Amino acid sequence: MAGNTFGNLFKVATFGESHGIAIGGVIDGCPSGIELDLDAIQTELNRRKPGQSKIVTQRKEPDTVEFFSGIFEGKTTGTPIGFAIRNTNQKSHDYSHIKDSYRPSHADYVYDKKYGFRDYRGGGRSSARETASRVVAGAIAKQFLSNIKINAFVSQVGELKLNKNYTELNLADTELNPVRCPDQEMAAKMESYIKEIKKEGDTIGGVITCVIQNVPIGLGEPAFDKLHAELGKAMLSINAVKGFEYGSGFNGVAMKGSAHNDQFNTDGTTKTNFSGGIQGGISNGMDIYFNVAFKPVATIIQPYETIDKNGAIVKTQGKGRHDPCVVPRAVPIVEAMAALVLADYTLIHNSAK
Repeated sequence: MAGNTFGNLFKVATFGESHGIAIGGVIDGCPSGIELDLDAIQTELNRRKPGQSKIVTQRKEPDTVEFFSGIFEGKTTGTPIGFAIRNTNQKSHDYSHIKDSYRPSHADYVYDKKYGFRDYRGGGRSSARETASRVVAGAIAKQFLSNIKINAFVSQVGELKLNKNYTELNLADTELNPVRCPDQEMAAKMESYIKEIKKEGDTIGGVITCVIQNVPIGLGEPAFDKLHAELGKAMLSINAVKGFEYGSGFNGVAMKGSAHNDQFNTDGTTKTNFSGGIQGGISNGMDIYFNVAFKPVATIIQPYETIDKNGAIVKTQGKGRHDPCVVPRAVPIVEAMAALVLADYTLIHNSAK
């Protein structure tokens, strides 16, 4: 299996399966001398871990990270940082009913056809549990990017959409509710809706908005390594993501150029920011902001029809512990992947000087 490494200079390779002994990773290229706050890394993992509220999967995992290398006396040494997160609450029998059939819209079918074999327990390597390793790496990248602020939040669940610009919100309020929406009134509506969906044994999708501030001018390359292209790749690599847009995004097509152009101030900043902080693939010093769309989770806890390994139509029903809506727990994952891109492109930019 290829494709387990992300990044150019600041790289992370992940390993492990949802119901294996552990998941983990190796971070290569992290500069030496970075003083790490290990509690802050664990806090990021706690934001992603299952069982944290009634609107997410009830799998109970402590998600405690163990570091094996690359850190000495609280600082990075410049050598590979190896880490692992042990799986302690697997219930593999919850998946025995699908070992010979495929969940619609899940990676089960293509995984089996590609490799001729699959770990059906929780999806194995294709499980979203793999993203916990990304959060560890992203938390370290955040500490490397000490001056850059990365804040993501839930802006939509189903048809419940937060129709406010991020500049109108207090992003510090994001963690005040289990949905991770900084508008408390909308968060309450979203939470109630997710609970209704869960009772139905169904799932619902949503949108996460991410804002990156204090990014210096010059990150990104003008051709194939555009900054927004790498951010898009990073977000689209997250399980269940179906769309990515930055700046004005798809709404920009309805605007005339005279309205869409970001007019300059005398100091080089711009009066508007439809560009989303990136022009020509290169950061321009303004806030970078983008939306990430997540589909409804494929595993539904209600009867459904599918096919088995022989192509026969069979009826089955979802079992086990699953998220009725993935976006609340995906907020730290979006932040982590954004941090990995910014850390990587910062090193690339510095190496070119």
